Amino acid sequence: MDTLVSVFEDNGLLVAFALIGGLMMLSGWLSKALTRGRLQGSAVAILLGLVLAYWGGAATGGEDGLADFAAFSGLSLMGGAMLRDFAIVATAYGVDLQQIKRAGPAGALSVLLGVLVSFVAGSVVAAAFGYTDAASMATIGAGAATYIVGPVTGTAVGASSEVIALSVAAGLVKSVVVMVGTPLIAPMIGLNNPKTAMAFGGLMGTTSGVAGGLAATDKRLVPYGAMTATFYTGVGCLLGPSLLYVTLRAIVGG
Repeated sequence: MDTLVSVFEDNGLLVAFALIGGLMMLSGWLSKALTRGRLQGSAVAILLGLVLAYWGGAATGGEDGLADFAAFSGLSLMGGAMLRDFAIVATAYGVDLQQIKRAGPAGALSVLLGVLVSFVAGSVVAAAFGYTDAASMATIGAGAATYIVGPVTGTAVGASSEVIALSVAAGLVKSVVVMVGTPLIAPMIGLNNPKTAMAFGGLMGTTSGVAGGLAATDKRLVPYGAMTATFYTGVGCLLGPSLLYVTLRAIVGG
């Protein structure tokens, strides 16, 4: 057993790919056996992954889910920012420029509306829980946009580390909700073509959540949703610590 664990530790990334591959196979089978394909295998895999991550963290008292086990440490690299961002950028090569043109102003408007609505909603919730200064409200509001925009805004406006942590938590919750909920609501909102995928990505904004959710809905839509979601993050990083913070400070004071 010690030899096996040692081999796993020395080949962490390979073990991670093998584990995720096995999880995807199991999820595909569960999808067909339990839901007759109504809930896609990718969505089942997301749910199982969240359960395993929670169990791993709880069992070890750590913060990295299954990666807290030495034998599965490669999961931290596979699920880290580097490979995640590489995968997101790679999806751009699957985009059809004609479909982007068809989105027109609606795609750009969805990004702006998505940032503003998330920021306002997050700021209101922050105020309701007692964080009434402009810096805290702006940071948590930005976190409601994405867990990347929150820390960027918080650092720029001088928010406390506690508030920045809350902004990250808000963004992570949003990402998980979007990831799991997308395949469930897709039929209700007509999320079945590139144009609606771009609008959806622009409104939701969380790139990892949108990409995961669309993968569980229709893999062909992932590049379009991920593209506008990525623009959303950039717009949020620009507006959060500048125009939105200044406007909020004018309303509630320092």
